[in-house]
Amino acid sequence: MNLRLRKLRRLLSRQNLDAIIISSPSNRRYLSGFTGSAGFLLISQTEAVLATDFRYTEQAASQAPDFRIVRSQGELDWFPRTVTELGLKAVGFESDDLAVTAYRHLVEEARRLSPRTRPRLIATRGIAESLRAIKDRSELRAIRAAAKIADAAIAHARSILAPGTSERELAWRIERFLRESGSETLPFPIIVASGPNAARPHAEPSDRIIGEGEPVVIDLGARVNGYCSDLTRTISLGQPSERMAEITAIVHKAQAAAIEGLAAGMSGEEADRLARTVIKSAGYEEAFGHGLGHGVGLDVHEQPRLGPKSEDTLRGGMVFTIEPGIYLEGWGGVRTEDMVSLGKNGPSLLTHAERF
Repeated sequence: MNLRLRKLRRLLSRQNLDAIIISSPSNRRYLSGFTGSAGFLLISQTEAVLATDFRYTEQAASQAPDFRIVRSQGELDWFPRTVTELGLKAVGFESDDLAVTAYRHLVEEARRLSPRTRPRLIATRGIAESLRAIKDRSELRAIRAAAKIADAAIAHARSILAPGTSERELAWRIERFLRESGSETLPFPIIVASGPNAARPHAEPSDRIIGEGEPVVIDLGARVNGYCSDLTRTISLGQPSERMAEITAIVHKAQAAAIEGLAAGMSGEEADRLARTVIKSAGYEEAFGHGLGHGVGLDVHEQPRLGPKSEDTLRGGMVFTIEPGIYLEGWGGVRTEDMVSLGKNGPSLLTHAERF
């Protein structure tokens, strides 16, 4: 944790901030180790404070040994006293996380101080997230373990798919398998979408009975030590239709082109174009309506973003998905999603579930 705090402090110096308030639960966990559902971090160049209520003070002391634990009576009542103690003048806050109500409380608490000691509150974006984008060895171990569970869940789904199975039933049986295989709370609700429902990238499982030969999109993930996996396969009950085989071949070709062409230093837009060009040349440009991928870690969607307008730079140590898809209204869709870790010699696959 000390290394993470040192890196954060260097970023604060570059942005002329005396300290930052961390409100995002994932950023809070990343920087402190604290997994409770309520609390704030205040990190300056000399102090690291974790403020939480009486429910979590003992847990915080155990999980966050590098932090001074402050017991709060209200959401931000600790702020004026702590700012005065540390003599802070410029304090950042996470503008893309802090709710409007919480921000108003923050301003109100700051106004309790005299103009001489009152700090400037400065909106920031993506400071902690930029650190989280590069995974260390312990993070990669957890992600690999979560990916292994996801691989096994796809194999399980193939083995239990039978005539008469509904989307909802299959989703539930997959969820049960994930939990019994060691996953913590799931990173996101499982997607099982068959036939025409598969044309919706984020379809919810329904009572629809899965038909033979049609596409069945299964999107699932596991969580180990807080870290997520994300994996999609499109399978069929029995022999897939000719159209499904044709669309699947294009999607697989697009994914392979992206994985082969990925390199550190390219932008998220450039990575997206590797796959999008293949789909466009096959005549399905309008049927690929989402980005190529996204970072995965403590959150299932985090930096970097791979998409048509992404300016994120891909760097060694990042973990992200590669998930091209083709979706045709009234028929269905095909998506194949794998996770990769980007290294000096290019990407390495983290997921290995059987393909079509």
